[in-house]
Amino acid sequence: MNIMLVILVFYPFLGGLLSYAAGRCREEYRDYVAEFVVISEFALAAVLAGMSLGGGWGNVASGELSGAGSSVLEHVSEGAARIFAQVHIPEICGFGLHFTLDGFRVIYSVIAALMWMMTTLLSREYFRHHENRNRFYLFLLLTLGATMGVFLSADLYTTFIFFEIMSFTSYVWVAQEENAESLRAAATYLAVAVIGGLVMLMGLFLLYRELGTMVISELLPAAKACENKDALYAAGACMLVGFGAKAGAFPLHIWLPKAHPVAPAPASALLSGILTKTGIFGILIISSNLFLHDVAWGNLILGIGVLTMFGGALLAVFSIDLKRTLACSSMSQIGFILTGVGMQGLLGEENAMAVHGTFLHMVNHSMIKLVLFMAAGVIFMNVHALNLNEVRGFGRKKPLLKAIFLTGALAIGGIPFFGGYISKTLIHESIVEYGGGWVMRAVEYIFLFSGGLTVAYMTKLYVAIFVEKNANAEVQRKFDQMKKYMNLQSGLALGISAAVLLIWGLFPHTMMDRAAELGQGLMNLEETGHVVAYFSLKNLSGALISISIGAIVYLFVIRRYLVRNLSEKKNSVKCYVDAWPKWLDLENLIYRPVLLQFLPFVCGVFCRIADSFLELLIVALRKTIYSDSPLPHERPEGNAVTEFVGRVLNGIQNLGNRFWNRKKPGKKNYVHLLAVRNEEFKETNMIIQRSLSFGLMLVGIGLCLTLIYIIWW
Repeated sequence: MNIMLVILVFYPFLGGLLSYAAGRCREEYRDYVAEFVVISEFALAAVLAGMSLGGGWGNVASGELSGAGSSVLEHVSEGAARIFAQVHIPEICGFGLHFTLDGFRVIYSVIAALMWMMTTLLSREYFRHHENRNRFYLFLLLTLGATMGVFLSADLYTTFIFFEIMSFTSYVWVAQEENAESLRAAATYLAVAVIGGLVMLMGLFLLYRELGTMVISELLPAAKACENKDALYAAGACMLVGFGAKAGAFPLHIWLPKAHPVAPAPASALLSGILTKTGIFGILIISSNLFLHDVAWGNLILGIGVLTMFGGALLAVFSIDLKRTLACSSMSQIGFILTGVGMQGLLGEENAMAVHGTFLHMVNHSMIKLVLFMAAGVIFMNVHALNLNEVRGFGRKKPLLKAIFLTGALAIGGIPFFGGYISKTLIHESIVEYGGGWVMRAVEYIFLFSGGLTVAYMTKLYVAIFVEKNANAEVQRKFDQMKKYMNLQSGLALGISAAVLLIWGLFPHTMMDRAAELGQGLMNLEETGHVVAYFSLKNLSGALISISIGAIVYLFVIRRYLVRNLSEKKNSVKCYVDAWPKWLDLENLIYRPVLLQFLPFVCGVFCRIADSFLELLIVALRKTIYSDSPLPHERPEGNAVTEFVGRVLNGIQNLGNRFWNRKKPGKKNYVHLLAVRNEEFKETNMIIQRSLSFGLMLVGIGLCLTLIYIIWW
């Protein structure tokens, strides 16, 4: 039983290999193996949660996990965070791997396992006509193990290792279809992940240099004792880039709107619902340990959150692609979460509402996007399209799918009696509680307006798919006659997920508040806070303002300007139009030109200048200080080897001429020829060795060898 925490991380890796091997024999076997792995993983996570929250661990002595030994388990209370279990696996990647289990990690391990179970159950039907299914299932399970490793990590080094594994394995999801659009989106996703990971690694180097530890529970006291705050801010900024890139925070959000439309729907649900939360998890660790109650850091995160929140909502309003709209929505909801993180820093020790709102909105968004993206997957596997004009009217006579989608739409819109309302209310009230003059008043207005945009674009999706009729009457007739649009297994996956989301939101005090208290330890909140009257008129007013804004935007912006007639004739068919300027794309406007064209050109020019300068310097030194060592062209031609080989070749040439009894007028002197070639080779080799390019190449090889050594030894 003590080994269960380690199994939770590494079991999916083994399961992925087994499912791939089973798929090589028979595809049905692969499906069974994959489904068994995710169901048993969820059962294990649920058992761990039950044992932890019920005190089933008891008092266990501390120790280390080595070889076939036992794990380290402790049942202690450390500050605000109650640690249920700790595991240290030494001598892996130098520092070893550290895992822990507390209230936050208990909840998110269960959520991650639940999401993987539901999406895998849907995948059997979704991928029935797809190719490369073995590959998808393999990387689906590998990413599950990596995600568990991130959430259960007890130090930032372990977090980084599994974070990078997760980035590379999830890349395959985006590139699954292998068409031009998916490969380009996958390249963007991988570039953001790799660059973010490298910057994060630099931050870890700086952090370890200043604090001497990367164990999460030791960061807070070490940061308080650190005198070099500038270095600490530099390390935090570097790690923020890495974690923010994965979370989809502005301005590193560019992969979100590109990756989701091309990735399979089960993968999109996980990318949006859970992988973005690994980035938020890292930001929470930084904010709550390195910069706890730090006003400057809080302002930084708040600014990023506000830009991400509003920018994502604006993009979603203009989008006419179902999954792209949901992807932009994910960006916006990440902004809501980051706004809560920023308010934690600004409110200081009185940040209970911000802490609870942040955590609850993370959970809400995970469950909401599971429901919405799986519903989008059902639509796509029947229509094979995502454009709202093509899927329009698909759900008119499908009450189950309509109810499932509506549950997610109402929750994400912050409608009262749904989970999203509770978490948004807490974050909104934390903004109101802080006050802070016109700046915070502007933040509150943007918060409410972004909530209104959420209502507007979710209304657009719901009306287009479940209320309006398709412009093509024949297509609409086929939609209406489509009775079996998903099988029983897919229906159970969607129905159970929507039911969990619905029940979760109906019991804010008994379920949501209790979960928030369990998760607050990661954010170093000791007080439980007072009970919030969620449905008081004061708290309802914020939701009512957002709903009113959403209605106005939908009626007077979307219906009037984003739904247009195809022609100027009366009674002509109206369609949804993509009015977003094509040129206003951050990736194509800035990132690709700068990173792929401008920077390589500038760096190339600099390297050429530096290379030429170093060459001139070396020649000058050889002519002056090192004049006793002549340059290649000043040395005698050839050496003993070229002399010997040249004479042998001359002899063979003479024998050949005698054998054929002929003489060639242009007879070659191989001794001289090899001597000249030898001197040219030595001179070229010396020029290369003295060049900056050769030095950079050696540095690259050294880094690769260092990484190989760290990984294997």
